[in-house]
Amino acid sequence: MIDSSHLKEDLCRARYTSLRTYRKSGDCVDTAVWSAPGDAGALYVFSAGNAGKVKRLRHSSRSQLAICDVYGRVLGPWIDTQAELIFDDESIAHALRSLRNKYGWQMVLADLGARLTGKMAKRAYIRITFT
Repeated sequence: MIDSSHLKEDLCRARYTSLRTYRKSGDCVDTAVWSAPGDAGALYVFSAGNAGKVKRLRHSSRSQLAICDVYGRVLGPWIDTQAELIFDDESIAHALRSLRNKYGWQMVLADLGARLTGKMAKRAYIRITFT
């Protein structure tokens, strides 16, 4: 049996996590993402606003997370989650702080690149909670 409390802690510390979202057909799609712990045990993820995972989350908040490597190869068990797009400025600022705290200069560079290319305003932010 999987110890979910240790798995949640491991997911919060993991450098990369695989976010599994579901198509309308029920088929799943796995994507390697950066995730950072936030308030009340939630994790935060950012994405391009027009990415497939964002479109899928508009239809269903059903999701799963697993630890993975930079290439998306899953390294541990999946855990059920709920993922929701966040839109309010305060939650987005909290998500950004959480991601910058965890990823440091790498997140600062990602933000800089997004600003220079005009993609910062088109980003989507996702709050993931464990079920």
